[in-house]
Amino acid sequence: MITETSPKTELLTEVAPEWEPPMPPTDLIFDDGELLESKRHRMAMNVLIDSLYQHWSGRCDFFAGGNMFIYYSSTQARNRDDKGPDFFVVLDVDGKTDRQGWVVWEEEGRYPDMIVELTSPSTASVDIGKKKDIYEQTFRTPYYFIFNPFDGKSLEGWSLENNRYQKLQPDDRGWLWCKKLELWLGTWEGTIQQESAVWLRFYDEQGNLVLLPGEVAEQERQRAEQERQRAEQERQRAEQERQRAEQERQRAESLAAKLKELGIEPDSV
Repeated sequence: MITETSPKTELLTEVAPEWEPPMPPTDLIFDDGELLESKRHRMAMNVLIDSLYQHWSGRCDFFAGGNMFIYYSSTQARNRDDKGPDFFVVLDVDGKTDRQGWVVWEEEGRYPDMIVELTSPSTASVDIGKKKDIYEQTFRTPYYFIFNPFDGKSLEGWSLENNRYQKLQPDDRGWLWCKKLELWLGTWEGTIQQESAVWLRFYDEQGNLVLLPGEVAEQERQRAEQERQRAEQERQRAEQERQRAEQERQRAESLAAKLKELGIEPDSV
């Protein structure tokens, strides 16, 4: 028996095109014109960025940024949700690549290895709530810290253990160890660009302050000045020795002249 194939049946037998996932957004923005909460917050961010690049000046296998967008999903990119942390570090990436922001799908799925939020009373609930959850559950960032630049005793931190953040315990100095960076995070009281405050700073494993480029330059200037002073002291000592030798020579010549006047040969004295 011959059966006729209906047009509907023919449509069903056609090969469906292969499904492709939607492409990530390409209309990303990297500057919304919004500034950090205060000048102190901006300076605190730059202190962390500049000192880390100074400390790792011989390396190009990391990226450190701040107050810049991190894009990690199409939904988040479309909604402009969670613009990004105040400071973050990604290890084992090409640090020479020019980046306006951090786009996870363009970075082989890499997320930050360490994040710092410079918090304030108006952002604290988000920093320890929504943002902390994102960094823990989506980013899987191994180390997360918060610090209020106007409160020198506000440093807190967490490390990711078994996919959950566990609070880090400070040492006797109040510092927190970041194993990923092999650096301490602690406070330092002093003046930076005419701003006196308690700053969040890096310290190396031996407890030495990680210096800013300007501090390194000042240290080099002081070292050069000390070397100049030592060289000047050596020059003065050499001049004094030369003068003493000259005085001894003159005394010897004067004595020889007097002995000659007396008819005494110097060798017979």
